[in-house]
Amino acid sequence: MKKIFLFALLFCISTYGKVVSDSVAIHLSVLSNKQKNVLYEFEVLKKNGFNTDKFWNTHKNELPDLSNNLRDELAKEVFLNSDIVYTPQKDSAIQLWMQTQLLTNWMFYLAAFIAICAVIALFKKYWSLLIRFLVNHLAPIVRILFSPVLLTLELLLIGAACVIYGCIVEEFVLRTVIIHLGSFLLWSQSTALFTKEYWIKKYVYEIENNFWGKDSWETIKTICFPAFIVTLALLYVLYKVPADIFYNYEVVLSGIATVYALPFWRSLEKYIYPVLFPFYKEDDRDRSVNSLAACTVVAVIVTIVFALQENLIFYNIISALIGLLIFSFLILSLKMNHKYSLRNYYFIQLVTLLFFSAVFMYGFYLHLNEVIWFTIIGSTLFIILKYMEAFSFFSDWKRGKGWAWKLLGLALLLWLMGKGILFVSKQIFAV
Repeated sequence: MKKIFLFALLFCISTYGKVVSDSVAIHLSVLSNKQKNVLYEFEVLKKNGFNTDKFWNTHKNELPDLSNNLRDELAKEVFLNSDIVYTPQKDSAIQLWMQTQLLTNWMFYLAAFIAICAVIALFKKYWSLLIRFLVNHLAPIVRILFSPVLLTLELLLIGAACVIYGCIVEEFVLRTVIIHLGSFLLWSQSTALFTKEYWIKKYVYEIENNFWGKDSWETIKTICFPAFIVTLALLYVLYKVPADIFYNYEVVLSGIATVYALPFWRSLEKYIYPVLFPFYKEDDRDRSVNSLAACTVVAVIVTIVFALQENLIFYNIISALIGLLIFSFLILSLKMNHKYSLRNYYFIQLVTLLFFSAVFMYGFYLHLNEVIWFTIIGSTLFIILKYMEAFSFFSDWKRGKGWAWKLLGLALLLWLMGKGILFVSKQIFAV
């Protein structure tokens, strides 16, 4: 008897679940696209913590005879599973929210960046005064607790604590400031330990000196090890806070510094940088430019390897690498780096244009918005730089008599590029 009752109960439960599912499916099948858009907007506002009462009171006449529970089920189903093409209506709540979200995100990023710069600047400005005050007024305890070595170890631990604690802070600006302060302490204090120089000005000099030095072990200690520690910290942050995608760019930068500071690259550079400067025998460039060219070649190869994986996990890293490569190509293509070899100058312009074209097509076919925007911005800067450099072949940009005409030409160039970008975007994106 108990078995029969249990079987009947399970049957009733399964039947009830099927009825609810069928009810949702039936209601979805009769909804118009306009009604689905209302439900989609409702669910988006609900998921982002907005009060939906006012929105629903405005639009409930478009979906009559719906209970709140059924409305919520339909909105959730439309949001999760419906294959709809959604375009926010002009002056709609969702459009206002999207615009507000975009604006506030940029405000948060700017606030975090300004706060980071301010904290580091204050740290640098008042650090010596703080140390001097502590040493003068709290000796001999300070001599023990705040000796250069012990203080460096304490700050190193504080940096690690900032990174770990920062990952659990909910507020974006505060989280970003704490994590970057921790990263700065990890880099600076680990560098101080490895160089045995406990003042920033001194160990920054050690970094510059050892990068080109002959002692391989000193280079590894002063550059590679600290960069590796920061890279591990940033990887931890990415693991704990994957929503903050800009750390992908920072971990790529620290990773490149870790690998490319290894001494064996110095001996290989003379074989790598001629890929971008094939007429190197006629040139007399600064050594750092050749080093950047060699690093750019290596970074291009790494980017291609990641791109060939066709894995979503690497897309943010690929975008970061492409952003750095665009910046590198802009520097390498400057005329000031090719004073004695116009052939290298013309060659790097061609390579840069080919790189921009290839990157744009890659971003377009894979719908990587960051890559597309990076390419557009980089191409715009490239054209502006070439416009200004074109006049430098004949006269000085600032001292020439026709600087006003040149400035007017720059304004016209920017206007034409803006119109061109809009026209091309309408054609290829079919807006």
